[in-house]
Amino acid sequence: MSDNTFGKLFRVTTWGESHGPAIGCVIDGCPPGMRLTPEMIQSALDTRKPGTSKYVTQRKEPDEVRILSGVFEDDRTGGPVTTGTPICLMIENVDQRSKDYSDIRDKYRPGHADYTYEAKYGVRDYRGGGRSSARETASRVAAGAVAARVLDRLFDGAVKIRAGMVQMGPHKVDRQRIDWDSVGDNPFWCPDPVAAQEWEAILDQARKDGSSMGAMIEVVAQGVPPGLGAPVYGKLDTELAAAMMSINAVKGVEIGEGMNAAALSGIDNADEMRAGNRADNANRPRFLSNHAGGILGGISSGQDIVVRFAVKPTSSILTPRQTVTRTGEETEIVTKGRHDPCVGIRAVPVGIAMMACTLADHALRHRGQCG
Repeated sequence: MSDNTFGKLFRVTTWGESHGPAIGCVIDGCPPGMRLTPEMIQSALDTRKPGTSKYVTQRKEPDEVRILSGVFEDDRTGGPVTTGTPICLMIENVDQRSKDYSDIRDKYRPGHADYTYEAKYGVRDYRGGGRSSARETASRVAAGAVAARVLDRLFDGAVKIRAGMVQMGPHKVDRQRIDWDSVGDNPFWCPDPVAAQEWEAILDQARKDGSSMGAMIEVVAQGVPPGLGAPVYGKLDTELAAAMMSINAVKGVEIGEGMNAAALSGIDNADEMRAGNRADNANRPRFLSNHAGGILGGISSGQDIVVRFAVKPTSSILTPRQTVTRTGEETEIVTKGRHDPCVGIRAVPVGIAMMACTLADHALRHRGQCG
């Protein structure tokens, strides 16, 4: 299987399967001399791990990370620091229940990658989907924690990334009520406390009905300086879209005004500028709006970078669905096991990680070309 790596200078390769002994990643291109401990990575992993509420899968994985390489500590370093060599991170799988999938080993699950994996490779891991499982995203979150450390070092902690679920099914947040500080106070990572409370009953009902719900996730990066990205084939928005689209179950990505831009006039969509009003940025313009989502011509403008992505409803549901077997017989399937009724909930920290990895990669590329 090829294409398990993303990034150019900050490169991340993920490995492992959902029901294998472990998953993890190898990070290449991380600058040396940067302080890095397992605890710095663990705090991010704890936001994604399963079993944290009744609205996510009850698979009990501690997701404890081990740093296997790329970090060194002695009395001269004052603590564990990166060496500039590849960083290998490993997370053991401890709560697999492969027997949950024995009834469907010869059936293709609708909405899953079962058929397409077998059509391509001639073999598939039916135990949770193998590499196609969202379990793989734990490796991305670990890499994202390292990327966040890179951004802190390059930009003195000025870059802040936040994310939240702004829509579940057809139910959207009220933008007038948004409070990003409340995101961690509810199980949906929702910045609208009122909507989050309403969503509990809605998702409970979907689960009782043997179904699931989709979601919209918004990721915002503040403090990104102007100049990251490159024209034409290395556009920051192009690579952010690809990063978010690579997350399991994501079916659409938009930046800034996104799809709504098609309904605006040129007058409404233009982000007007005025002279900057800060002494340290006298030549940097001040924008009056941010329809562009912080990226112009593929290059960051210094405004907030705003990305949203749509996550489809979880395909593993208890309601019987029509399908076919590996040998072509028509049949019915019920997907048992422990699954998220709304997989978009745990996609929030994954979106943060992919934003961090993409920005770290572009920051290093910018430094390499422009100093």
